[in-house]
Amino acid sequence: MNAIIDTHVHCWNLERARYDWLEGNGTLLNRNYAFSELQPEFQQAGIAGGMLVQAANNVDDTELMLEIARAFPTVVGVVGWLPLEAPEDVQRLIEGQFRKEPHLKGVRHLIHNETDAKWLLREPVLDSLRILAAECIPYDVVGVLPEHLETVLEVAERIPGLRLMLDHLNQPPIAAKETFGRWGELMSEVCQHTQVWCKISGLGTTTGKGNAWTAEDIKPYVAYVLELFGVERCICGGDWPVSLLAGSYAHTWQTYREVIGNLLPPGEQAQIYRENAIAFYKLEMP
Repeated sequence: MNAIIDTHVHCWNLERARYDWLEGNGTLLNRNYAFSELQPEFQQAGIAGGMLVQAANNVDDTELMLEIARAFPTVVGVVGWLPLEAPEDVQRLIEGQFRKEPHLKGVRHLIHNETDAKWLLREPVLDSLRILAAECIPYDVVGVLPEHLETVLEVAERIPGLRLMLDHLNQPPIAAKETFGRWGELMSEVCQHTQVWCKISGLGTTTGKGNAWTAEDIKPYVAYVLELFGVERCICGGDWPVSLLAGSYAHTWQTYREVIGNLLPPGEQAQIYRENAIAFYKLEMP
């Protein structure tokens, strides 16, 4: 499998955009991360292309990612940011920027950093999400709490035309070794909305084991999601450089390959690694 699309890559430049969540961060993440740093590792890990995903709730971060996408052919798409609390501005930016940018394939907001777990249900935000649905632009949900899944349920019911991607599987209770608790109950409800998909990503850091995490730590949760959502609604992403908190990029992909390889035959693995991402984000592959 040498045609994997890594659907979750971050790049940031502290001089180009403001990253509130990095202020005072004492980890290895608190520096610039350029795509050129990751590029050499793509071939080693069997990655054919990557998607850049927003890391700040501002336009500057999105503009940086678009510059990177123009410079590197292996960047196949960008999940950017829009001011969802201002629907008029969302419409204006879509008409003035999104439609002219072939790399822009989706939108995300760092809802897990909002004090209001129901942030997505604010009326102006819902109005913006309706605009995204009308424009056939998907939305990535970066949730970490059961309340975030409850919100996804309500958004899916209110806006059935909006495609939603659950980043990092909404952080399953891996560290607690819980199978599957409230997370599992809510995922069994969410999966009934066919416009909601899952991104197998960010699981190494979720284990809480540093670089000592293994395939066995995450396999039950991946298997559960595949059972609920089906192979046809799951994709995979590395979450670099956040994933470096749990070991190397190569280790992340080696572990995902081991889990998915044990659970699925080659044809279905290809769906997870490539075909589903192309379908969900409407990627234009060479």
